[in-house]
Amino acid sequence: MDIKLTEQEKIKILNSDDIYGIMQRILLRDNKIDQNREHFWVIGLANNNRILFIELISLGTVNATLVEPMEVFSFALQKRAVKIILCHNHPSGELKPSEADKDISDRLIQVGIIVDTEVVDHLIISDKSYLSFEDTGLLDELKKSTKYVPKYVLEQRLKKEAAEIAEKKKAIEIAKAFKRSGLDNELIAKNTGLTIEEVKKLRVKRS
Repeated sequence: MDIKLTEQEKIKILNSDDIYGIMQRILLRDNKIDQNREHFWVIGLANNNRILFIELISLGTVNATLVEPMEVFSFALQKRAVKIILCHNHPSGELKPSEADKDISDRLIQVGIIVDTEVVDHLIISDKSYLSFEDTGLLDELKKSTKYVPKYVLEQRLKKEAAEIAEKKKAIEIAKAFKRSGLDNELIAKNTGLTIEEVKKLRVKRS
């Protein structure tokens, strides 16, 4: 269900406070009976962080809601959103993320990478307060997870990392040779791609 927004609510999102202000109003204007159930919304953002849409994806029970990645991203792709914010309420008022909350976030983050629509935050809200995955560092933690990363993507990442390590080792050996010959640190950095700090830390015996 697409949430109808006023012109005042179609704002440019600068931080989690901005999105909570809107979502709190949406939560409070829902029917009283619905406030006793979990809602899961997706907020689509344009490249300049202006809100394109807010979509109610799922309406669950008092402590759970079912969320399918296809439902989350289909609307975002239709509306040309380049990034999304996830948001759901806890009727109990308890804002601590459950393992299920973390798991669905993990899954949606990985799907977002595949369809090139970044998940930039996940808010858990009540009528009085909220918790932001981005602000608490939980989003960055989940982005490092490989639980839902396809096998072929993991293999590509490992190959890329191995190539980068090999390239770095090669650059270090070349830099050491330059340093032994007395070449200036700045020139060494320029010709090897290493930073000045990395070059300065290299220890060599000059002939």
